[in-house]
Amino acid sequence: MSPLPTLNSDELERYARHIVLRDIGGPGQQKLKAARVLVIGAGGLGAPLLQYLAAAGVGTIGLVDDDMVSLSNLQRQVIHRTEDVGRPKVASATDAIHHLNPHVTVEAHATRITAENAAELIAAYDVVADGSDNFATRYLVSDTCFYEGKPLVTAALGAMDATLTTLRPHELAQDGTPNPTYRCLFPEPPPAGMIPACAEAGVLGALAGMVGSMMALEVIRALVGFGEPLVGKLLMMDARAMRFETILYDRDPDNPLNGDIASA
Repeated sequence: MSPLPTLNSDELERYARHIVLRDIGGPGQQKLKAARVLVIGAGGLGAPLLQYLAAAGVGTIGLVDDDMVSLSNLQRQVIHRTEDVGRPKVASATDAIHHLNPHVTVEAHATRITAENAAELIAAYDVVADGSDNFATRYLVSDTCFYEGKPLVTAALGAMDATLTTLRPHELAQDGTPNPTYRCLFPEPPPAGMIPACAEAGVLGALAGMVGSMMALEVIRALVGFGEPLVGKLLMMDARAMRFETILYDRDPDNPLNGDIASA
C-alpha cells in the first residue's frame, strides 16, 4: 500500500476544520488527497457534488459529461456561470473547480459513458458517484461498478423528491451475504414515458443542491471510513413536506449480478 501524501502548509490551513474533526483528522484528510473519484454528470446533482468534493480536498476528480451549458441549466447547476452558456460542461466545471481549489486535479472526459468505455473509465477510480438523469445510464454504471469492484453512490432527482443510496454489492454484509445491487432495488426500468423528463415536469433547484451535497457526504464517508453508509438503505426525500424516510432493502436472490443463480 502506497504511503499517504503529505499536506503542505496551505492545505493544512485550508482543511483545518476537517483536520480538527475527530472522524477525519490529518490521516483522513490525507486519504481524501490520495483519492480518485469519478463523477457521472455535471448537471443538477453533479454541480454541488463536484463543488463539495473539490472543497473537501479530494485529490483527483474525474468528470464524465458530453453536454453543453444552457441558460436553463443555471437555475440549479450552480457550478456553471452565465458566461459559460454554450461551453462544454466539463470545461466549465473544470474551471470552477480550479478556482475553488487549485490543489485538486480534474480529469475531464467530454463523452457519454457507454458500454464500450464504462469499464475503462470506472476502473481508474476509487469511488464512483452517479448523478445521471436516466435509468439506462444508472444500470450501466451500477453493473460496471459491480464487475470492477468499485463503491457507487447513486441518486435520482424528481420534481420535488429525490432518493439516495450507496452500493457495495461486490462486498459482503456483516452476516456474510453479499450486499444488494441496484437491480435489487429496481429489477427493471420503468416503462418508457412513465417518468417525465426534467424539461417537462420541472425540478426544484435547491433540492438538487441538497441531494448533491449529500452525495458528496456519502463519497467522503466512503473514502475516510467513518459513520454508517447508506448500504442497503434508500434515503427518500420529499421537499414539499421536508420529510425524510429511510427504507431498508436486501439482496434479491434472483438478481443477475450476485444472486443465487449468478453465484452458483
